[in-house]
Amino acid sequence: MTETRWDDQPLDRVCGQLILGGLAGQELPSEYAAALHSGRRAGVILFRRNLPDLKIAASLCRAIMHAALPATAFVGVDQEGGRVCRLDAPVLGLPPMRALGARADEQLVRRAARLLGRQLCALGFNVNFAPVLDVDTRADNPIIGDRSFSADPDVVTRLGAAFAAGLDDAGLLGCGKHFPGHGDTALDSHLALPCVAHAAARLRSVELVPFARLASSLPTLMTAHVLYPGLDPDRPATLSHRICSELLRQELGFRGLLFSDDLEMRALSGTVEERAVQAVQAGCDVLIVSQQWEHQERALEALVRRAEQDVRFRARCTDAARRSVAARERLVPVDPAAERVTELLRSREARELAASLRAVSAHE
Repeated sequence: MTETRWDDQPLDRVCGQLILGGLAGQELPSEYAAALHSGRRAGVILFRRNLPDLKIAASLCRAIMHAALPATAFVGVDQEGGRVCRLDAPVLGLPPMRALGARADEQLVRRAARLLGRQLCALGFNVNFAPVLDVDTRADNPIIGDRSFSADPDVVTRLGAAFAAGLDDAGLLGCGKHFPGHGDTALDSHLALPCVAHAAARLRSVELVPFARLASSLPTLMTAHVLYPGLDPDRPATLSHRICSELLRQELGFRGLLFSDDLEMRALSGTVEERAVQAVQAGCDVLIVSQQWEHQERALEALVRRAEQDVRFRARCTDAARRSVAARERLVPVDPAAERVTELLRSREARELAASLRAVSAHE
């Protein structure tokens, strides 16, 4: 296969590798299919609104995969377990990560993530935006809480690594989130900009520990729309070059793909165009725009305009595009099959695993 020379590609295709969008309904719109085929999207993130049952999920994933050919599209979902699940039974139901953290059984977590990953792959997904690597240090946190494994950074690190390894065993990309740590916030970043006001030394000893220890092994991470004055007093992490580039890549040695959290969340100020440009400048490689087609198009057009005007920004987009495509080229295509999801639960190993998970849930 001849490697694509991204320096020679049209800018809308280069910058298109940086956009991961959402859909409103349960079918792939023709304009989105055209965008995938022409390289103006890196893929799709799907939500509960798109996935009423397994048959529709498999059909939609198949349509996304076929529209992107001959390229591979990201087909992503947030299937963490607990209260953040987009797919119901017979997809394996995981208890909240806090319950698994209390059990502290790395092999159980890895086995559960492996079976979940195999089911997601059977439906056509290739990215699961999990595990949560936030450290649960604030009881009144409105958005993380029991999504975290523990208040102990070591437990979060060990079980987060096990969860990511299980997804990898299944051939699925995992995504650690939310860098550099959303566990000590008093606000929901979907609604407002939270601030973690701890000094850098505290952040390094608690919030950053799981990310620092796993940076060299995780294939992808997701940023937090959170302000950390001890690291950067001026910009939330998603828009901060100090945090995304200097800290994550240069200091911690992360070489994987960096997703932004959703650019339509209210934590970020400014227009979607400004957010997109600033996130890429900061070091994000793929920008999630989960709701509106218009916002996705505006974000893409803003990246193209800036790349036309600024050679350094164009180089940053080219680097991100290479990383985006390289991550997808490592994925093994599957033929989505809804019935395979149920079949995966019939083995003795799967039944024993499901029983163990039910026991964990019963002791929450």
